[in-house]
Amino acid sequence: MSKGEFVIKVVPSLTGFSRDDWSRLSGAARDGLEKPYNPFVSWDFLSALEEAGCATARTGWQGQHLRLEAPDGTLLGAVPCYLKSHSQGEYVFDHGWADAFQRAGGDYYPKLQTAVPFTPATGPRLLVAQGQDGPAVRQALAAGLKMLADRLGVSSAHVTFAPEEEVEVLEAAGFLHRNDQQFHFFNEGYASYEDFLDTLASRKRKALRKERRAALDNDIAIDRLTGRDLTEAVWDEFHRFYMDTGSRKWGRPYLNRRFFSLIGERMADDILLVMARRGGRYIAGAINFIGADTLFGRNWGCVEDHPFLHFEVCYHQAIDFAIERGLKVVEAGAQGEHKLARGYLPVTTHSAHYLAHPGLRRAVADYLVRERAEVAAVGEYLEERGPYRKGARPDEEE
Repeated sequence: MSKGEFVIKVVPSLTGFSRDDWSRLSGAARDGLEKPYNPFVSWDFLSALEEAGCATARTGWQGQHLRLEAPDGTLLGAVPCYLKSHSQGEYVFDHGWADAFQRAGGDYYPKLQTAVPFTPATGPRLLVAQGQDGPAVRQALAAGLKMLADRLGVSSAHVTFAPEEEVEVLEAAGFLHRNDQQFHFFNEGYASYEDFLDTLASRKRKALRKERRAALDNDIAIDRLTGRDLTEAVWDEFHRFYMDTGSRKWGRPYLNRRFFSLIGERMADDILLVMARRGGRYIAGAINFIGADTLFGRNWGCVEDHPFLHFEVCYHQAIDFAIERGLKVVEAGAQGEHKLARGYLPVTTHSAHYLAHPGLRRAVADYLVRERAEVAAVGEYLEERGPYRKGARPDEEE
């Protein structure tokens, strides 16, 4: 694909695409052909963030979405992209880069951020329309991100939580590769949670059984809600938990009540709320999103503290649901080595970064060599200390 065969446009919101056009992009619809469905790059999720006012210029997430078109206006590909005035809500931390550049007299903000706002989940970022030449479109989109950064005169462009194959395309375009780590559960065809427990070392198995029993002390019960169960009254309760816990953790929670209503209207069958109930009222909950083969754990909140309840609602119940639904993976969000003991294994995540200033680029490139080595070493160390019996997982040998 040569430059004369496409046109790159920048639009300030998802309204610059028709819903049908966006749904033909890789990963954006359940019936997509090229990539498995990822709910976070769907029209419903991204447009809800904008419509609710969570991802807007006012909150520091000004839409700068790329449209790649054929000369006749046919959509070839797209990139969800934002002009940002801060580094909040990204989960790939570049505050040190910003501080160093600003101490040296540079302006790090604004910057370009290709991401799903407030969502540390890997998924497609260089989106290809069905029936198009995937490699050529992704190359054009990577080049378009650099061109946009240079045209706007910003310090940098960042593509976070991207699949590794997309990072390879971005590296070829001049981006730097960065790694981080999450913890994911892999469903090896388990018939039940007990089937999964049988793969663990005896001591770990007993500890998890005890933990799950203790979490439901004080007459706590668990409800799993999806589809028509997600009423406005339920969203009121979950938003109350989210605001209470988010205010204590971050000071200012990112998502508002309107956002939860919108996703409840548009994608209820793709949402699982795990809610803890005591004394006739809900006291805690966690929201999960259901992809083609992955359950994505996201936000948690509570108004009562009970031992082990967080682990039950966020991690154990997610494993139960994934096994019952035949989902292959549970992604339990950012960070958290405590997930290892609960069956979640270290996984390397990927991002790509274009830094316009040569000095900043050299310094960051040097840092990333050492950081990648550290992430790999920590991953190997943690993998060896996981809860599984040697040879109990199909990808291991006795």
